[in-house]
Amino acid sequence: MRIWSGSVDGTKMMPSKSVEWLQDELESGASSLLLLDCRSHELFESSHIETAINIAIPGLMLRRLKKGNLPIRSIIPNNDDKDKFVKRCKTDTLLLYDEATLDCQESGAPGSVLALLLQKLRDDGCKAYYLEGGFSRFQTEYPEHCETSLDVSCPSSSPPASVLGLGGLRISSDCSDGESDREPGSATESEGSPMPNNQPAFPVQILPYLYLGCAKDSSNLDVLGKYNIKYILNVTPNLPNMFEHDRKFKYKQIPISDHWSQNLSQFFPEAISFIDEARSNKCGVLVHCLAGISRSVTVTVAYLMQELHLSLNDAYDFVKRKKSNISPNFNFMGQLLDFERTLGLKSPCDNRSPSGPLYFTTPTNHNVFQLDTLEST
Repeated sequence: MRIWSGSVDGTKMMPSKSVEWLQDELESGASSLLLLDCRSHELFESSHIETAINIAIPGLMLRRLKKGNLPIRSIIPNNDDKDKFVKRCKTDTLLLYDEATLDCQESGAPGSVLALLLQKLRDDGCKAYYLEGGFSRFQTEYPEHCETSLDVSCPSSSPPASVLGLGGLRISSDCSDGESDREPGSATESEGSPMPNNQPAFPVQILPYLYLGCAKDSSNLDVLGKYNIKYILNVTPNLPNMFEHDRKFKYKQIPISDHWSQNLSQFFPEAISFIDEARSNKCGVLVHCLAGISRSVTVTVAYLMQELHLSLNDAYDFVKRKKSNISPNFNFMGQLLDFERTLGLKSPCDNRSPSGPLYFTTPTNHNVFQLDTLEST
């Protein structure tokens, strides 16, 4: 556990608790622990740590929060949760988490809302800490303590601008869309524009038999039947394979969180093989993650790069023309760039089929994987 401590340059470390500590607390009943989920309402509704309450804030009130003119209880949307917070905030241990905070420092003025809340709570005399690694790390290591629901809408349009989740917001930045399947640092975050309202209905057909979708699609038998989807590629660590006991369906699960530390590229070969098997059998294959904009898109782009011998730019544009709100995180884009070099796709015009077996190493380890050249479907 990190504690408040001085340093040579005057920077103080924010107080934190480890995911192991939280797991022990939850196993023992956590009777004196209050968990505050500082992510968007959409992410909270899709999955969160058990017993946590969600905090949301109107974007226009960020300045008031920074100045200290806004009591924290006023930004808790649920009345029961608000009462719980008021009764327990001064007696219980408060643990805040966002999507993937690894290390939180403050030097005068906190940069993130999570750090701002943490400082405000401690200034008010609360025993407040943040969770090292955030929800992403805890979910990866202790999924049994996370509650997941598939009954959430796919982000086919931007959520209301009036209420945003706290995770990842910067006090000095403009408030844009509060979605998503991933934390800040995505490939399109700098664009700062909300997703358009005219997104096509899920799932989106990318190629014959290949569909890109979200978690809700994977649990909808009507959707699966409509598109003759018999193969389902689940690119999440915790969402269930809803119909895996039904022999009509074939599943493959890639246990990857949407986080910069994750090595998705190591699964490219088996994912590509799975998609190709479905298409060869003239069966629909659904590639999905939670929101259908980052992890599943990365796998789909990798498939197009190998199957159609497209450069990363061309494959990305191909998918974006079908579904304009795609947003793989920067790390996954880097892995796709490494994959492009492996495939020898040096320019958008050079789409010649590579000869012989292909090999590539992933950016985060030194394992070598062989890729089988796929025949066109």
